[in-house]
Parts: sequence; C-alpha cells; structure tokens
Amino acid sequence: MAQGFKVGKSLVEPDKTDLALAALDKAKKRNVQFLLPTDNTCVTPVVTDKLNKKGKPIVDLTNPRTNADANIPDTEEGVDIGPATAAQFGEVIRNAKTVLWNGPMGIFEDKRFAIGTNAVAQSVVDATQKNGAKTIIGGGDSVKAINRAGMGDKVTFMSTGGGASLEFLEGKELPGVAVLSDK
Repeated sequence: MAQGFKVGKSLVEPDKTDLALAALDKAKKRNVQFLLPTDNTCVTPVVTDKLNKKGKPIVDLTNPRTNADANIPDTEEGVDIGPATAAQFGEVIRNAKTVLWNGPMGIFEDKRFAIGTNAVAQSVVDATQKNGAKTIIGGGDSVKAINRAGMGDKVTFMSTGGGASLEFLEGKELPGVAVLSDK
C-alpha cells in the first residue's frame, strides 16, 4: 500500500504508510538490503451467517492460491508469503550471522497459511544450527509460531515481549529494566 500497490481486503494500517516509506528510504540511504514479498498466498474472504463468540460474523477464507502479481485483487486478501518469497527470505536468513525475527509471515494459526512462517522458522533454525548464527525470536505470535512448528528449542533466544525487545534494541530505557538497574 505504501508503495502504491493494491492490497485488496488485507489487514492494513493506513496511518503507518509514512513510517513504512521512511524505513524504506532509510534502508536505501544506508545501503541496507530491505526485502519485501514478491509473491503471496491470497484467499477470497466469504462472510458466513455464523457469529463468533464476540457476536461478529465468521469469515471463511476460500480459494487459496499463489499470487505472483504485486497487486492483490480487490476481492481477495493476502494471508501468507508465497513460495518464491519464502525461498528468497530463506536464502538470506540461512546465510546471516544474526537474525532478529519479530512477526509471523501470515495467518500461521491456520495450517493452510502457515507455510511461509514455517519456511522462515526452518531457515532461522538452519542459520542457528548449521552456521552458528545468533537468532532472536521476539513477540508472542513469533514465539507461538516457532513453537507450533516444533522448532522453539533450536534457536538462540526467544522473548514474548516483541515491542519491548525492539525498544531495547533501539536503545530506549525499559521501565522494568530501569527499576532493576537501580538496585
């Protein structure tokens, strides 16, 4: 969306467009490789007559398919990275010396859309186990995803505090750490 591509019915935070463009610009100025998906898995969301526990309509995610176009059709929703992206990300991850992973690649809770997340998890494990990389998994969803894939014990470190982990790496003072440091 930030780069002008259509995202269909995918989950988007329009108020974060400037932040996304700033990150891309900063990476470019610092000659940092910034990988974005080149393909994805799309579905057609269909609202059912059923309601969930909160009284909201249940949406069935139908017709999963690989979409190699940069745009997601208006009637569809992106739910995972595609196979080409998983391969590209995997190659970079496996050759890295340090990996910080914060956020799954798709709706990993549904096995149909966990393929990209599981591929990335395997690449992180390969980087750790085969190349001695330091691998840090940050955030509750990322920790849950790598544990569901049965690989949580094969990385260097995991923390369910994804936002706090990122703030710590940014050099921000964390209140809980500050309190401990004063003693």
